[in-house]
Formats: sequence, structure tokens, C-alpha cells
Amino acid sequence: MVRPGLVLVALLGLAACGGGTRYSLLNAGFGAPAVLYATGPIQKACLAQGRKAASRARCGCIQAVADMELSSSYQRRGASYFRNPAKLQEVRQSDAASNERFWTAWKAYGERAEQLCAAS
Repeated sequence: MVRPGLVLVALLGLAACGGGTRYSLLNAGFGAPAVLYATGPIQKACLAQGRKAASRARCGCIQAVADMELSSSYQRRGASYFRNPAKLQEVRQSDAASNERFWTAWKAYGERAEQLCAAS
């Protein structure tokens, strides 16, 4: 059974696959907290899955963090796991060096996205 925290990290990571537009900081300098938002493959995959917690704001924030943390190829790869999160579990358990590199980057990205996008 997959732990809920691991699933959250995986899903947040999946939400980062993209990069059509750069992230933007809205309300910066006006006393309000900055809001991250971008569009791209992770944002689209996040919205397409219809999960309760998926909103334009949250998926856009997750994409913006992906733009800052992940290469475009890792973003596209991560977005592909939204449809089948069990495949991401296979990557995590793999001994292949390329999968280990991806998982390390994806996990770090998920933790960062969780920090920056929790309020979205």
C-alpha cells in the first residue's frame, strides 16, 4: 500500500510537467503574498484528472514550481504519470540509474511544490 504522503509528492510532481509560459508573481510588492501561476503539461494533466483538490490556481502553481525545478523532459515525463500513478511507483522502486535520477528530482520538486502551493 502506498503511503498518502508519497502519493501527494508523486501527484504534485506530476503536476509539474510543462512550460508553455513562465511563472508569474501576481500582487508582488503590494503587501499581498506572491501567487505563482503557469501553464504547461503538468498544469494540463493536473486539471484533466478531475481530482477534488485540483483547481486552476493549484495546478498553475504546481506548474510554476515545475518550471523552476524540473527540466522540460522531466516535466513531460511526470505529466504522463497523472493518468497512471502506479507507474510512478514502479519508477520509484526501479534500480535503473535514470529512474533513480528522475525520482530524486521529482521528489524534491514535489516537496517544494507542496511548500509553495499549499495555500493555492
